[in-house]
Amino acid sequence: MKTENQVYDYLVIGSGLAGLSAAIELSQHGQVLVATKVATIESNSFYAQGGIACVMDPDDSPDDHIKDTLNSGCGLSKEEITQEIISHGQDRIKALEKLGLKFDLRKGKETEYDLGKEGGHSHRRILHCGDITGQAVMHTLQASIQKNPNITLLENVMAIDLITTSWLKMEGPNHCIGAYFLDRTANKIISVQAGATLLACGGVGKVYPYTSNPDVATGDGIAMAWRAGLPIRNMEFIQFHPTCLYHPDAKSFLISEAVRGEGAKLMDLRGHAFMETYDPRGSLATRDITARAIDSVMKINGDPYVYLDITHRSESFLRERFPNLYTACLRYGINMATDPIPVVPAAHYSCGGIAADVDGKTNLSGLFAAGETANTGLHGANRLASNSLLEATVCGHQAAHAMRKSHRKENVEINIPSWKKGVAVSSDEAVVVEHNWNEVRTCMWDYVGIVRTERRLNRARARIQNLRKEIKQYYGDYLVTSDLLELRNLADVAELIIRSALTRKESRGLHHMVDFPENNEDKRDTVIQDAPGGPLT
Repeated sequence: MKTENQVYDYLVIGSGLAGLSAAIELSQHGQVLVATKVATIESNSFYAQGGIACVMDPDDSPDDHIKDTLNSGCGLSKEEITQEIISHGQDRIKALEKLGLKFDLRKGKETEYDLGKEGGHSHRRILHCGDITGQAVMHTLQASIQKNPNITLLENVMAIDLITTSWLKMEGPNHCIGAYFLDRTANKIISVQAGATLLACGGVGKVYPYTSNPDVATGDGIAMAWRAGLPIRNMEFIQFHPTCLYHPDAKSFLISEAVRGEGAKLMDLRGHAFMETYDPRGSLATRDITARAIDSVMKINGDPYVYLDITHRSESFLRERFPNLYTACLRYGINMATDPIPVVPAAHYSCGGIAADVDGKTNLSGLFAAGETANTGLHGANRLASNSLLEATVCGHQAAHAMRKSHRKENVEINIPSWKKGVAVSSDEAVVVEHNWNEVRTCMWDYVGIVRTERRLNRARARIQNLRKEIKQYYGDYLVTSDLLELRNLADVAELIIRSALTRKESRGLHHMVDFPENNEDKRDTVIQDAPGGPLT
């Protein structure tokens, strides 16, 4: 059966803040397809609670924001990149407001933003919409997208692999011309051809069993880019959010860092506030330090969690500042005004990704990357809180401009070959896929977590390599399913994280090695680039 081929001026894979920001800008210059593997709204951006970091207070300054970012990045954040992204922040905030987004204002001060403060920031500079900033931002963008005649939304389609001219054995320099997708609703393969393609597929959190990320965060964009031969940078730096709710009925429920910004203290189960022992900033230390401190306290005491205590704040304050968080905690039997909140670190954000510029350019002509899928050099070895949404909106917008300039005018339909299907669906495939999925994630949690050793990393790599060989065999023999595609991507991302961690013989930021506890003087990035296909050994 011939694969259905669709042709657009621009292809955006992913519907988070970076992807939709790019799509809105691109729609002024051509027809745009936004392809997303579930509902448009489902993304890491949607679940962001804290807000967007941007200098809006006259007592604050871009230089201070840059300084805080560089300090958090532990020597690997690129100063010129940081400066460029932060310098565009206010323009992007105004653009979001023009679309209808309303940030919280100070009581009685209708012209002043109610700015929050989070770990690692020297000033209050977090713009927020209650404690559901991500939801407010994404609903605003979605409303704009839905009434835009130049944007087509294609939901429930999962990208399989990029289509390049070298893979098609076409003459001339290699160029990305689109991607293959699995239509999950119709259970068929489609190909999409475009003059420029943006990977904005989000992060990799589901490679770990304990994560704040939604189920869609399976590293699809990073895995596809690696298989296409692009360089992948700094994947060892996985940020574990210090405070995910510890409760048997809670799935991926994050307790926003803004709670600590309003004075919450971390305590062990005996009521001892321990953060000052690890950092003079106490509970407002950066995430890498805070997560390691919690991990250490849990291991020393043999406890499964620690407490986050904000009971010194009144119920009226908490209900107003954190209305959704307060209500959600009540559902689990926790009153933030009277009860300390049980929390545990969980995988939250990948500081690594596809090597890309601020404008999304990658090493492959026609392919761009933005948001958590990309590594621009902003976050370095540890992301500063609420810089992620800032980067997503700035770089998504900048990528759109670069895509417009690079768009090939002669975007004539190419004869893209039909997808080669496997012969059948194995009767035991679902069981095996689920087993391998769990094995990948358990292996990563046990051996490639907050604190690492070379021995554990080598064990993890051996296990992941065996799993990838099994997955490759299943992928070649059977009809593709979304579960199998996600498993393939998870295993590829796990390989990248492990190889990157083994390469870095030091402790820096989010990468803490017991064998190498000190920083190296040589501050270099970890880059993995393999021939298209990626090695299994």
